[in-house]
Amino acid sequence: MVRVDETLGAALRRWRDRLSPRDVGLPERPGRRAVGLRREELADLAGLSVDYVVRLEQGRATNPSAQVVATLARALQLQPGERDHAYRLAGLLPPAQGTISTHVPAGVQRIVAQLGEFAVGVFSADWTLLTWTPTWAALIGDPSHRTTRELNLLRAVFTKGSSGLSSWPVRQAEEGLPSALVSDLRGALLDYPHDRGLAALVTELRTTSPRFSALWEQGAVGRHVSSRKTVEHPDVGDITCDCDVLSVPGSDLRLVVYTVAAGSADAEKLEFLRVTRGVPVAPEV
Repeated sequence: MVRVDETLGAALRRWRDRLSPRDVGLPERPGRRAVGLRREELADLAGLSVDYVVRLEQGRATNPSAQVVATLARALQLQPGERDHAYRLAGLLPPAQGTISTHVPAGVQRIVAQLGEFAVGVFSADWTLLTWTPTWAALIGDPSHRTTRELNLLRAVFTKGSSGLSSWPVRQAEEGLPSALVSDLRGALLDYPHDRGLAALVTELRTTSPRFSALWEQGAVGRHVSSRKTVEHPDVGDITCDCDVLSVPGSDLRLVVYTVAAGSADAEKLEFLRVTRGVPVAPEV
């Protein structure tokens, strides 16, 4: 039962206090006194300013957007019921059934946190990037300041212009990705018939991309397979990676994982990026 004095700020502090740096893939510093995550750490994980997190917790920022609440829910590893409670405390309606969820379960977030040495991105059913490891940002560019629209993989693949998913070019050898993405989107429409954003995405791509339109009309069917990609990184030159798409049982989330062969020149380049860009190493468990 919700306490009458419950506020979003109080709930955020409670949820923040129950997480440790280890839970989110951050190293625990010796002599640390703070219980749970610091506000600075939560702000960094959620892509918000520390001042805004402080104002939320103190009740001085009272009208956060649905996107902010969703981002905080992911950063705090909330369960679905807790996420919905956060929406209500913010004066918002929780996401409706029949629409694509942007929630990343706590278990998946812990897995991603422990995979900090790998470049991992977590995508929703419409292939929008939800969260990523620091190594992902070091390898293909930090997407934290991109809009939700720019973080959609289908727009990156089928429309011209710079991709919000990467700051520098990514060349791919396989030809099956476009068909697999179109097939995924067709399936998502069946699963989420009431999601207006999904329907709008299909309409947009059918209008702006002849390639997408042709595959859609053909009823393209494809599946994701292991592939080889080359990142044209401005600091270290080309890095060739193996790319795998992993599904999460019980949800429509997909994990895209870039790996390099141990002991290779590509591994040395990636390690250099991790070190020079300050990527934390996830603690062993």
